Amino acid sequence: MTYQASKERYSSMKYNRCGNSGLLLPAISLGLWHNFGGVDTFENGRAMLRRAFDLGITHFDLANNYGPPPGSAEEMFGSSLKTDFAPYRDELIISTKAGYKMWEGPYGDWGSKKYLVASLDQSLKRMGLDYVDIFYSHRPDPNTPIEETMQALDLIVRQGKALYVGISSYNAQQTEEAVKILNELGTPLVIHQPNYSMLNRWIEDGLQDVLSDNGVGSIAFCPLEQGLLTSKYLSGVPTDSRAAKSTGALSEDRITEDTIAKVNRLNEIAKERDQNLAQMALAWVLREGRVTSALIGASKVSQIEENVAALNNLDFSEEELNRIEDILKS
Repeated sequence: MTYQASKERYSSMKYNRCGNSGLLLPAISLGLWHNFGGVDTFENGRAMLRRAFDLGITHFDLANNYGPPPGSAEEMFGSSLKTDFAPYRDELIISTKAGYKMWEGPYGDWGSKKYLVASLDQSLKRMGLDYVDIFYSHRPDPNTPIEETMQALDLIVRQGKALYVGISSYNAQQTEEAVKILNELGTPLVIHQPNYSMLNRWIEDGLQDVLSDNGVGSIAFCPLEQGLLTSKYLSGVPTDSRAAKSTGALSEDRITEDTIAKVNRLNEIAKERDQNLAQMALAWVLREGRVTSALIGASKVSQIEENVAALNNLDFSEEELNRIEDILKS
């Protein structure tokens, strides 16, 4: 049956301006890091993409190495674009990245111009696209001058292969350098994608100020800490969890007694707010408008529905924020 998007798809979503750009991003975006690869069930991934779009999620985030195997998430997304989303391409923001190992030899990793340009060409073929909306340098390269990496991003925009450029996991100083170089080249940095959650707050130590001062948006990946900030691990490690999955990125040794104690205390505050823990964790990342979008992952449709429902209560009282802070610092 041909997919027809819901006519009410934008009614429940909140859209935020990405820094000083003209780009609006949904407050909740969907990442295809896990559960959309070749080892996963295609129809489940397809159902999640459809439901996400019906809920107003217009931004789908990928990378060349997402899978497993690497490249298979882009292939899966390309198939869904062809069968389901072709009529809606201009309603979508599609991003991909390059920066981790994709092929053998000296040109298949890190941040050289050779690698970034070749990788995006491959990504476009896998997805069946002429361009992506956002292309990222996935991580800083200690052995390639940052000028070369930024020149590659500028070239990619001038070639028409991407509309906007971003960086991921760059620290505050590296981000300042990237902003300066890209401004001089005439292709401004639009977005930064850092790891950020209640349990991982490194961006608050300078990076958020750099982004704010320079009009750069941000999209937080792992806002739920690979599922730690959900009800899933309150009583142990479920057999269907990422920690129990051989291809997952969450190891059981991260689920410590101290972390679980904090999560249970946070869960009590979430209950008082009539939210589940995941919804409160997403609302917390989006608090005060300093983060443009929270990038979620999902393994089933119901998780996407629950996460989008976080937008029903984004406000925190000062007392709630203080209580949360006390728990996180304990």
